[in-house]
Amino acid sequence: MDPYAKSLYLSYTLREPVMRAAIHALRLPAGSQGLDVGCGIGDITSLLAQSVAPGGHVTGVDIFSEVLIYARQAAEKSGLSKQLSYREGDMSDLPFDDKAFDWVWSADCVGYAPVEPLPLIKELMRVVKPGGCIAILAWSSQQLLPGYPVLEARLNATAAGIAPFIKGKSPEKHFLRALGWFRQIGLEASKAQTFIGDVHAPLNEDARQTLISLMRMRWSGAQSELTEKEWAEFQRLCQPGSPDFILDRPDYYAFFTYSLFSGKVPEN
Repeated sequence: MDPYAKSLYLSYTLREPVMRAAIHALRLPAGSQGLDVGCGIGDITSLLAQSVAPGGHVTGVDIFSEVLIYARQAAEKSGLSKQLSYREGDMSDLPFDDKAFDWVWSADCVGYAPVEPLPLIKELMRVVKPGGCIAILAWSSQQLLPGYPVLEARLNATAAGIAPFIKGKSPEKHFLRALGWFRQIGLEASKAQTFIGDVHAPLNEDARQTLISLMRMRWSGAQSELTEKEWAEFQRLCQPGSPDFILDRPDYYAFFTYSLFSGKVPEN
């Protein structure tokens, strides 16, 4: 796999139970036609297709054609090729007609700076039939350094740590204010719910590699905002090969959260 597709594959090993729980909470109708925006390698798209069986169909769309190769291959291997299809496209200008789907789902896309969220949600709304559901989901927190809450708080307070949000951003643009976005564009019966995923020792190799990648993604750019002592402690705890590498601890435990926002397109 290319590096981006591999990172998506590894992250799915941690995210799968959370995604299953979030999809179950939506209670998507069996036989319905749905859209997964920002589908990546199609792992979550497959879960969505399973949730609307029998007779349902899910279309995945992603701006990166390379990852769609893996998505199509996975659909063939899983036996879900008749329930799944994939198209290349930009979520800000979806290649579908108005009111083409019964519902739309998008994970880790809407609310990521610097793209404004309201135009994106309006575009999702455009392709959903009246009465249909719009659901957006995003990573909302993590605790990855058990026993080091002060260091983790400092890391999370850096520009790297608060990404995909940015310092100076309006509070109303923060993902956890999505209920306000839904209200502004006229979605009805809006709901919010947070789902928890966790992992503990002993770690299998996929979980270990995913956590290493996650720590690098979240905090590798934090050095300029930390003291020399804080950065040294981060290196000691979070670098593979360190004698104090935290993932090697027999009592390692971590958790993360995803927050789901959903609403209905008005009937009229």
